[in-house]
Amino acid sequence: MKHFLAVDLGATSGRTVLAAFDGEKIDMSELTRFRNPMIPMGGHLFWDIAGLYNEILLSLKKLSSMGIVPDSIGIDTWGCDFAFFGKDGQLLGMPHCYRDSHTEGAQQKFFERMPAQEIYSRTGIQFMDFNSLFQLDTIRRNGGSALEAADKILFIPDALMYMLTGNAVCEYTVASTSQMLNPVTGDLDEDILRTLGIGREKFGRMVQPGEVVGTLTPQVQEFTGLPAVEVIAVAGHDTGSAVAAVPAEDEKYAYLSCGTWSLLGIETPDAIMNEESFRHNFTNEGGIEGTTRFLKNICGLWIFEQCRPELKDAPENVAELVALCETSSLSSLIDPDAPCFAHPSSMRAAIDTYCMETGQAVPQTAGDYCRVIFRSLALRYRQVVDILRGFAPFPIERLHVIGGGSQNAYLMQYAADALEMPVICGPVEGTALGNVLVQVKSAGMVQTLPQMRAISAASVSLKTYMPCGAGQWNSLYEEFVNIQKKYNNKTK
Repeated sequence: MKHFLAVDLGATSGRTVLAAFDGEKIDMSELTRFRNPMIPMGGHLFWDIAGLYNEILLSLKKLSSMGIVPDSIGIDTWGCDFAFFGKDGQLLGMPHCYRDSHTEGAQQKFFERMPAQEIYSRTGIQFMDFNSLFQLDTIRRNGGSALEAADKILFIPDALMYMLTGNAVCEYTVASTSQMLNPVTGDLDEDILRTLGIGREKFGRMVQPGEVVGTLTPQVQEFTGLPAVEVIAVAGHDTGSAVAAVPAEDEKYAYLSCGTWSLLGIETPDAIMNEESFRHNFTNEGGIEGTTRFLKNICGLWIFEQCRPELKDAPENVAELVALCETSSLSSLIDPDAPCFAHPSSMRAAIDTYCMETGQAVPQTAGDYCRVIFRSLALRYRQVVDILRGFAPFPIERLHVIGGGSQNAYLMQYAADALEMPVICGPVEGTALGNVLVQVKSAGMVQTLPQMRAISAASVSLKTYMPCGAGQWNSLYEEFVNIQKKYNNKTK
């Protein structure tokens, strides 16, 4: 029996997962769970990376007290954000949070020095204000003292691995979220870095998922009671790890990583960077085994999560709240990716305003809001899948859903209905499972991605939703597109 530790950090909470592999399937159990709040300070939002590091140390100490020595440790996190370290190896301040508003308008300022189309032709990454490129440029323009003093700039999983091992690396999948990585060269783009004004030497050496970064430092060993355990560079971007766990038997599928964000895409051998992908603002992120995740970022359950505390008299249990969809017949729809839903002071008010501005009925009950959000998300999924069909070198016959959102039965059934194809849900813990699978491969216990996915399928139970009511959803989709156009024309 082999044991592996997956450190899985999301944008609201983190956890460590102990996995046991018997050669056929993986059993996982949550070891620790902890919050990962955004810290407001000095007019900005930051991450408490020292606190996250301490939680990792405590989980390792707990393993030691249980008499378990893991064969390796892997860390995955959200993308784009990074930390600064000085020449002495010390952390320089708290990392900025991608939801910090300081990058508003940052894209246009950078486009003055390098046109958007040229950036896309070099990176193939969807344009979003919080991409690492625009974060770094904003900090540089604002004279950020940590950046000025930085000897190393490390993405969040790389930063945590550096703190555990003393070795600085730049893991490929998380680097691919930065809008600074060139998928053709397989490294950070020199011209973009030159325009940014930051040298390549400040980032660690590029590594692929499965490479050994190093072993726990003597100090970490002393604190935790563990020996020199190897730390593996898994797919450091959580979506990269999650997609590695998709239990697909062939390539004829789209995947949806469903959580705070919805990441919807296909897996391709190479990046897709052309006029059409640029026009639709699709992104190319690195995957394992040299694959590319060609996808679209969709707002996801962020809208529901932010709206939920504002729903008076709504049940605290999420499943009970979601089930209130059945109590509503409201036909109103929203575009989940409309800018007004990015970070409003009141999500409920933002939904109300969107409905009023598009001539629709305003939701009144908790069930109304749930129905509006989930049906709108499902229709947005259809819109993106329709676009994906024009790029995919294969027919898209089903949707594989991974992540916590796969447990939302109403959203999943709406998605199957809107897409008119089977929606296969699971694993729920896709990110942690993918993290472990890369460690299993690194240990030499499997050799290929199909073998990894066969283990995933053997390790979890799946649930399939079949479509029904296609005629109704076709007319709903037409209405959704018209509402999008109406709102966009109104806000131009």
